[in-house]
Amino acid sequence: MLGYILRRILAVIPVMLLVAVFVFLLLRLTPGDPAAIIAGDMATPAQLERIREAMGLNQPLHIQFITWIGQLLRGDLGTSLISNTPVSSMIASRMGPTLAIALLTIIMSVLLAVPMGVLAAWKHRSAADYAVMAFSVLGFSIPVFVIGYIFILIFSLKLGWFPVQGYTPISAGLLPFLKNAFLPALTLTTIYVALIARMTRANMLEVLGEDYIRTARAKGAPERTVLFRHALKNAAVPILTVIGTGFALLIGGVVVTETVFNIPGIGRLTVDAILARDYPVIQAMILLTSFLYVLVNLLIDISYSLFDPRIRY
Repeated sequence: MLGYILRRILAVIPVMLLVAVFVFLLLRLTPGDPAAIIAGDMATPAQLERIREAMGLNQPLHIQFITWIGQLLRGDLGTSLISNTPVSSMIASRMGPTLAIALLTIIMSVLLAVPMGVLAAWKHRSAADYAVMAFSVLGFSIPVFVIGYIFILIFSLKLGWFPVQGYTPISAGLLPFLKNAFLPALTLTTIYVALIARMTRANMLEVLGEDYIRTARAKGAPERTVLFRHALKNAAVPILTVIGTGFALLIGGVVVTETVFNIPGIGRLTVDAILARDYPVIQAMILLTSFLYVLVNLLIDISYSLFDPRIRY
């Protein structure tokens, strides 16, 4: 198993190197001049040239790339062209809300979706199965901002249970945090429950038809043991993949939800940087999102060895 894990870790290096090359070339070859963004519309050609020289933009591309990679390896993501703030500080200040909402969303989604999927597979072609599938279709069909505004209308404006917008860090207290974070998390949970429940149902249906499930039932094993110890364990690998990918997507920032609920997270930082053409921030966000996806997929691959006995070497 250790050899398998080491091979998976080593495979991450060329992937991240290709991502770094792509990000560097994408932003260097797109129209726009970072020097003009910094200096403003009234800058003279001499001022623009001095800024380009200070930023190294007049050097050959390969020299710029080597310098940029060296900065990345030192943990230096650059400085924002707009606010003149270190990009790492900007990301750190926005990561807290996004990470908190993502964790709350994944916890709520798993607690709801997995039992729903198991129930739908167990009661295949029953009213419970049709209800779960109908919810899944609705969850996929309704845009997330519509769900968010519906929840705001019901739970904030009509019932007054939760604030309309805003974010309170968990350091200010668990109850104030949950009061502000619950509606955004519930909005995202509606979509992820639909996805995870459907995936759980599909894989459980496949596993429940296997011979060892019939053998376990023939031996008199309780139905709960058959469903959760035998069937769900063997159906867990694709479900873990969906959960892990969804978590990476949430940490990368959910732009629409953060905008609807006015959450100062990673998604809004990315949109603001794109609109302002703040290249260092855009580079850092693409690299961060790519790294999260690669890391989550690496953890999922490693977790396969815990569920699949064929992976040992």
